[in-house]
This record gives sequence, C-alpha cells and structure tokens, in this order.
Amino acid sequence: MKHLTLGVICFFTLAVTALSVYATPAKRFDAKTGTCRILNDGPLEWETRPWGEGGRTFKQVCKSCHSRENNQGASFLWEESKTSRGWNNVFARQRARCARDGVWAKLSDDQLLMVNDYLYRWSSDSLDRTDSA
Repeated sequence: MKHLTLGVICFFTLAVTALSVYATPAKRFDAKTGTCRILNDGPLEWETRPWGEGGRTFKQVCKSCHSRENNQGASFLWEESKTSRGWNNVFARQRARCARDGVWAKLSDDQLLMVNDYLYRWSSDSLDRTDSA
C-alpha cells in the first residue's frame, strides 16, 4: 500500500510539472517579419515576462494611454484583452489607432516585437498567465 501511495504521488507530481511546462507558449510566428519567435527559452523567455522589456514597454508606453481613466479616448487594455491570435493581428495589420496616428513610431521595431511577444504570452487564452509572475 505504501508503494502504491508513493507511486500515485509521483504520478501527480509529474503530471502537474508537465502541465506547467506546457502552459508557457513555446513559440510565436510573427507575420509582419516572417520570423518564428522562441518564447520559452533564451533571451525571450526573460524579456516576455512582466519585468522584461516587453512587459515594461507595455506598461510604460501602452498603459500610459490605455489606462482605465485616460483623457486620450483610448480604450482600456490589459494583457488579457485579446487572445494570442488577436494580439498577433493587431501588430501584423497595424490598424489600431495607435499605429495609424504615429504613437507606435516612437517605438523601435524590436520594441514592438517584444510588446507583441509579451501580449501573446500573457493573452486571455494563454495558461501562462496563471503562472506566478
């Protein structure tokens, strides 16, 4: 009985670990640049976290207008406002008012990629947002 209990505990521990590894989006295809962005390893694993460049830029630049009570008329946004696919469409098509009126022009192409990577990783359909950030 003792071995069975230990076996069950090991199985559930392995299952939970496997699910948490799977929860992080591994990669993202960027239609604008035609590149595959690896999000769960290397520099982007760090930069797509809330404290990385993508998260910091979103909070400092995007949230300066897209806060709850802004006077720019920008809609309130948070990471979970769109799905991963939705965020990719926003950045690939650049039809958002921010892109059209030149606000995005103050960001480099790399910064826009990092913000898109960050939002993709923490979107409404990503299980990664349940990970302790």
